[in-house]
Amino acid sequence: MKFGVVVFPGSNCDDDTVFALQHNLGQRVVKLWHKDHDLQGCDFILLPGGFSYGDYLRTGAIARFSPIMNEVIAHADRGGYVMGICNGFQILVEAGLLPGVLLRNLSQKYVCKNIHLLPQSKTALLTADLEPRAYTIPIAHGDGRYFTDEDGLKKLNDNEQVLFRYCDAAGNITEEANPNGSLDNIAGITNKNFNVFGMMPHPERASDEALGNADGRFILEQILAVTA
Repeated sequence: MKFGVVVFPGSNCDDDTVFALQHNLGQRVVKLWHKDHDLQGCDFILLPGGFSYGDYLRTGAIARFSPIMNEVIAHADRGGYVMGICNGFQILVEAGLLPGVLLRNLSQKYVCKNIHLLPQSKTALLTADLEPRAYTIPIAHGDGRYFTDEDGLKKLNDNEQVLFRYCDAAGNITEEANPNGSLDNIAGITNKNFNVFGMMPHPERASDEALGNADGRFILEQILAVTA
């Protein structure tokens, strides 16, 4: 399988993502510049974290109109796989590929620390085969508070579109374990067709034993099931 990592002006997790895919997972990876009009035959597209276009207007609001996004949207509409991490998640929401919005953290502060995630969906590729335990994954964002309306939340829950919820080290989903005030402790979601994924935490930053934590590798390894 061939992966493409989109690079926007202000992306700063593109190299982390390439390293995790190429060196930790042994996959073919290319970088895709935001002005490109060609996905270079990639099967799986990833939008990395960072501060695309300086986070002006709203996070992801300008990046959503980059030329490459027309190709990403068409790829997703054809059933191709797309994943956004942190700023990438924000871009996918702005592009309408994922429902809801990402708002300023409830604390009004940028938060950078390790948190815990509990897999939720038993239908989505990214979580279906994960062990049901707390995974330690870092976050680094100021606008990570997921929100949707009551009907939107019901659809996410009814359709098993919630990928992860913030939890404590024991796997308990509590208000205290929620680092940004996200609705219903939501840390990641998928679309109704289960081929577009978004999450605020950074699994690529926890995918190597040299970093003292490889929990993120378990999550990223799930996407390899596409080739199974």
